[in-house]
Amino acid sequence: MPAPVPPPPPEEPRTLVSQARALAAGEVTSRALTERALARIDAAQPALNAFRVVRHEAALAEADAADLRLAAGERAPLLGVPVAVKDDTDVAGEPTAFGCPGDFPRRTADAEAVRRLRTAGAVIVGKANTPELGQWPFTEGPAFGETRNPWARGHTPGGSSGGSAAAVAAGLVAGALGSDGAGSVRIPSAWTHLVGIKPQRGRISSWPDAEAFHGITVHGTLARTVADAALLLAAASGSAAGDLHRPPPVDVAAAAGRDPGRLRVALSFRMAFTGTPKTLAPVVRAKVTALAERLAGLGHEVAEADPAYGMVGLSFVPRATAGVREWTRRVPDRALLDVRTRGAARTGGLLGGPVLRLARGAEAPLRRRVGALFRRYDVLLVPTTATPPPRIGDLARLSPWQTDRAMIAHCPYAWPWNVLGWPGVNVPAGFTRSGLPLGAQLLGPAGSEPLLISLAAQLEADQRWFTRWPEASAERL
Repeated sequence: MPAPVPPPPPEEPRTLVSQARALAAGEVTSRALTERALARIDAAQPALNAFRVVRHEAALAEADAADLRLAAGERAPLLGVPVAVKDDTDVAGEPTAFGCPGDFPRRTADAEAVRRLRTAGAVIVGKANTPELGQWPFTEGPAFGETRNPWARGHTPGGSSGGSAAAVAAGLVAGALGSDGAGSVRIPSAWTHLVGIKPQRGRISSWPDAEAFHGITVHGTLARTVADAALLLAAASGSAAGDLHRPPPVDVAAAAGRDPGRLRVALSFRMAFTGTPKTLAPVVRAKVTALAERLAGLGHEVAEADPAYGMVGLSFVPRATAGVREWTRRVPDRALLDVRTRGAARTGGLLGGPVLRLARGAEAPLRRRVGALFRRYDVLLVPTTATPPPRIGDLARLSPWQTDRAMIAHCPYAWPWNVLGWPGVNVPAGFTRSGLPLGAQLLGPAGSEPLLISLAAQLEADQRWFTRWPEASAERL
């Protein structure tokens, strides 16, 4: 059995916020923080396999440059702080394989989100694993192997931002960038006991793509605390000239320290129609219900109410599969791709053109339909997943048809918000009896990130989920 991966020592600042403060106060150097992060990554890689690329020399050079800036009196929100990004995001000098096998060229420029992280002073220590083209809620594949859950290594951390989630949950880094096209930030956050923010479409630039997967995919952040996830979101946020979606800016970092006031919260367990079987696990229902009761105890008005999802799935599938088809054109050798990826690309070809245009046209009516709930309520509380995290291999070895059915059965709650392009925040909701993490989503309409973050921070102060760290044990393997 692999050796346990310990959290950072108590004397080391563990959060993005505390690391940034310690660096600015001269209590620690960026080189020291980065060396320790790289050492943890190297030690954990055989057990967790969180990273596709580890930037040893480049990260240390960035850390040394950050130390010079700090010594000169310069200050920036993340100056000298080590973070990770998902391997669907361009980092200059590194390949962007997006979970695929093959020899990918090194990118010549940073993605806009990475450029903004660098402007904020962050040190990029590596690129975290993701399944092929981010399609599945597990992070496994022949290109890189199996990424494992720090809480229970026989189980998946989820996907598609599973490497980012495993890295943060294990304390290898304090925060990481992910992306979310059907729950791919929120699902692994739920299954690894993290805060995961899926922001409004366009909040974080998708450049060098004008939009990602026809608007359903956005960058998001994963961290152990709300303040950290909000700080990373603030640092990465902003538009590039070529972006199709440019929402008005909002102050997300300050929201983590603001009282949300008394809110009207709708609790829902309803799943959008998919035509496939799915059942909510009783333990998930119980944990989300307990969170709703705590919200009521904190003074909020909580009532059961369901969104009118309608046929939201008809808008999702053409956009998702057309996005897969377009991304396969960037792959050096398509013959190496998973048969499920090739099948999705063929479907994307069939559903492109007029069908895709109809799917895009359905978004505005769907927003009005689902948005009617927010005339009565401020926030929607729903499960993040229908089940605890499955075991490694349970989904990875299925046929295309079986994979789709299993994926929907495990994760029916997250993807509608990708069609709508609205923000959502996963918060930890507790554990199963065997110690598997679970999560709940706080969902809102356009521009509601500050409200969702304020409410998540209030819950965090009450629940103090950040005090728990994963421990390796034979019983969980």
